[in-house]
Amino acid sequence: MGSIEKIQSEIVKEFEMFDNWMEKYEYIIELGKDLPEINPIHKTEKNLIKGCQSRVWLYAEEKDNIICYSADSDAIITKGIVALLIRVLSKQTAKAIIKSDLTFIDKIGFKEQLSQTRANGLVSMVKAMKVYALAFNK
Repeated sequence: MGSIEKIQSEIVKEFEMFDNWMEKYEYIIELGKDLPEINPIHKTEKNLIKGCQSRVWLYAEEKDNIICYSADSDAIITKGIVALLIRVLSKQTAKAIIKSDLTFIDKIGFKEQLSQTRANGLVSMVKAMKVYALAFNK
């Protein structure tokens, strides 16, 4: 697995291939379809992210100092967004996740494209992932 910075650079390059936001949204939807299924036992009220307009479940587990996230959402765009976040932050150490600066979000122009409620949801997803990392940080 590459570093968080390297993965973000790959994502920025991928988004540069698209001419417009319709194509980028189609790509985000495809990423959501490829998101590995979260174990149904983790689709609980406790794992719902607060602050998201749609329902987003996030679960994390740590093994050998590496955190792996799984997630699901009932909204296709949101599912794609969380798939991108998981691609960047999953399989990293807690320290790397806590220190990470998710620059790819601004570099691909995400924030300008999202509605206020989706942008708030994105912030809530990142915050939830970092809270998990803080909990696992020893």
